[in-house]
Amino acid sequence: MSYDLIVIGSGPGGYVAAIRASQLGMKTAVVEKAELGGVCLNWGCIPTKSLLKSAQVFDYTKNAANYGVKIDGDIKPDFEAMVGRSREVANGMSKGIEFLFKKNKIDVLNGFGKIVDKGKVEVAGDKGKKEVYEAKNIMLATGARSKELPNLKQDGEKIIGYRKAMTLEKQPESMVVVGSGAIGAEFAYFYATLGTKVTLVEFLPNVLPNEDEEVSKQMARSFKKAGMKVMTNSSVEKVDTSGKKCKVTIKTKKGEEQHEADIVLSAVGIAPNLEGIGIEEMGVELENGKVKVDEFYRTNIEGVYAIGDIVHGPALAHVASAEGICAVEKIAGENPQPIDYGNLPGNTYTMPEVASVGMTEKQAKEAGYEVRVGKFPFTASGKASAAGHKDGFVKLVFDKKYGELLGGHMIGQNVTEMIAELVVAKKLETTGHEIIKSVHPHPTMSEAVMEAAAAAYDEVIHI
Repeated sequence: MSYDLIVIGSGPGGYVAAIRASQLGMKTAVVEKAELGGVCLNWGCIPTKSLLKSAQVFDYTKNAANYGVKIDGDIKPDFEAMVGRSREVANGMSKGIEFLFKKNKIDVLNGFGKIVDKGKVEVAGDKGKKEVYEAKNIMLATGARSKELPNLKQDGEKIIGYRKAMTLEKQPESMVVVGSGAIGAEFAYFYATLGTKVTLVEFLPNVLPNEDEEVSKQMARSFKKAGMKVMTNSSVEKVDTSGKKCKVTIKTKKGEEQHEADIVLSAVGIAPNLEGIGIEEMGVELENGKVKVDEFYRTNIEGVYAIGDIVHGPALAHVASAEGICAVEKIAGENPQPIDYGNLPGNTYTMPEVASVGMTEKQAKEAGYEVRVGKFPFTASGKASAAGHKDGFVKLVFDKKYGELLGGHMIGQNVTEMIAELVVAKKLETTGHEIIKSVHPHPTMSEAVMEAAAAAYDEVIHI
């Protein structure tokens, strides 16, 4: 059978690209060896948010008295039920993708996809049966998996990755989380909230090392307040799994320390899924271990495209989706704008949440900008006080010369829902005064954006 486009991988990059291609009149198929929706829907973004919501509800009930609600009796987390709920949520979302494929007349080719020749994709099914399909265009959207360090080999029992972390049979009493990026931070928060004794180990000087330094320091304070042990400038050197518990050797500036834990969660990053998909045989060019593409995701091989975690750029679901749409629109002869990688939001769903877009203060100064910086703390927010979540702030970085918004950084309750305002503002080249004069509703957390802009220009009212 012949197609206009075959997409290998049905994650948030692949399935979105396929649907957009169908909308543009292309006969489209998607190759998937596991569940529709890929890691994000089934083992990443969606089920983790379900677990985090369960942890948040548990935290609320524990502290219900603070809100004038009396709950008699013991309040305990039902770990098994939380995991079960997250799987139900993921399964429902996967079925939603199946519905969208049927609605858009997209064929699903079950099996492992591999480019075997120009315009040809081989699909190997579970029972060893192989079929070859033709396509004018082929898009690689194979995603990534948990990265393994040589001294931190995952055995799936005592040393685990993120996938196992969301399906453990029982809640561990103690856990060492290695790596404090979004994945490590979210799991550390989840388990610590349920009562697991968590030690978070970060090689770099700050947790959430890609965030603005002030945000990172606030996050560390919040983690410590939640009972977590946070170790920065530290590295796990080795793990002895021979006994009942893991014996973890952690190197710090002061020397080596020995820690014991039931589980070690490795969250040190991801590795792209490039093995066995035919790129070597086809001569697809790589750059620093990822597929090299142009601004429209074309590889060096005509008719072969690549998007998502296997190309350079932030490994984020919404970025993969945007890349897929951009690539497909180019294939269809549209005139898409290349993605502005300086205006991509990043979110971390801990409590407090973290959200950011654009340059940090440090990055802006290093880029040669003279900056104006405005901060507004949630301690001064009426909505935050009423909600009982006053930790955090909004920080905005402006170019002093023209007033252009260079970056926005937030830490606080529900800030992942607020960051889109700043993404649109940056897209429209909005200035600080335009944000100040855009009336924000009261009482809301979003007022902090207006107030932070006002603080940058010495016009702030409420601090």
